[in-house]
Amino acid sequence: MSEHFQVHGGARLVGEVDVVGAKNSVLKLMAAALLAEGTTTLRNCPRILDVPLMGDVLRSLGCEVAIEGDTVQITTPAQLNHRADSASMGKLRASVCVLGPLVGRCKRAVVALPGGDAIGSRPLDMHQSGLRQLGAHSEIEHGCVVAEAEGLHGAQIWLDFPSVGATENILMAAVLANGTTVIDNAAREPEILDLCTMLQQMGGKIEGAGTSTLTVHGVDALQPTEHRVIGDRIVGATWAFAAAMTRGDVTVRGVDPHHLDLVLEKLRLSGAEVTIDDSQTFRVVQRDRPAAVDFVTLPYPGFATDLQPFAVALASVADGTSMITENLFEARFRFIEEMVRLGADARTDGHHAVVRGVERLSSAPVWAPDIRAGVGLVLAGLCADGMTDVWDVFHIDRGYPLFVENMNRLGADVRRI
Repeated sequence: MSEHFQVHGGARLVGEVDVVGAKNSVLKLMAAALLAEGTTTLRNCPRILDVPLMGDVLRSLGCEVAIEGDTVQITTPAQLNHRADSASMGKLRASVCVLGPLVGRCKRAVVALPGGDAIGSRPLDMHQSGLRQLGAHSEIEHGCVVAEAEGLHGAQIWLDFPSVGATENILMAAVLANGTTVIDNAAREPEILDLCTMLQQMGGKIEGAGTSTLTVHGVDALQPTEHRVIGDRIVGATWAFAAAMTRGDVTVRGVDPHHLDLVLEKLRLSGAEVTIDDSQTFRVVQRDRPAAVDFVTLPYPGFATDLQPFAVALASVADGTSMITENLFEARFRFIEEMVRLGADARTDGHHAVVRGVERLSSAPVWAPDIRAGVGLVLAGLCADGMTDVWDVFHIDRGYPLFVENMNRLGADVRRI
């Protein structure tokens, strides 16, 4: 039976909320465990559906995976299965990140094309091009990416776009390649830095972590390690937007505020008071109706595309007109169709959306097309009159542990039906 959330409008969110490990990091770190024989331990892992799904993928490759609370232990055998085509592959996009480690360790990989959120096309061209430059042959065959190489060698690789997934796959293949690899125009997201940190702990030799140029000196073998996953900046930003939309007062703990510099600056422009208490804590207070602010999605350190639904939701109740520009995923504006059901005054034209804020949204049944859009609809429901039903909330469960519990702890009335 399908579950949905009942969201009662009118709440002002007040209190403190803890953020755990980043969804966009933990799944890649789990894949990186394939690079070393032995047991790797990850701590501060989020209790979300995608973690056991990735565990299933790793088990299909021959690993033993134990998940207990926020700790994941992965025991990787000396001989891996190179075929990643379990049923779980079709349920999460990040499953494709086993491609690089398998090519690096096994010199052969058959990886089923992944599933995940329906937010637009995310081709694997750059993943394959990078592997080819490292010496692998790679093609799409029968719904799988097939890559094999007699041996990998260092290369000078330029990415046409700073793709997070391509950067990760090329990095994890190059760390065991013969010679030096330079990845130019690499993604700079904090999750990439987290992966580099773990690979260095495993014995990898990587320079330039956190910059657009990564230099990887290949090594013969890596060792298992113990690593703490960084806090989830997207979840942290979610609570910041929730405070701004509900004219609330929310303190967020467990994420580096500097990973959200642009987000917090945008909220300041909307009228919020933002204070940073320490390296893992910040507070957002919104006393009046937020002012309209424009948003443009760009690769990090720009405004994250994952946060675009929250920008639209904020704009829908702001004082004035906002322009939101989506540069990364063409289908992400599908969310706006659901916002219009709630009374938002929004129009789209290609990559742009114009949103004229209204004083109050109106409740209606809506459907979540993806993780972030689902949460955006819940936030919008908090600003609507009456009760809003948000359907297909399994998406939200993929990215937000204890979402309903945290909402209600802050003063909302959200019920899982």
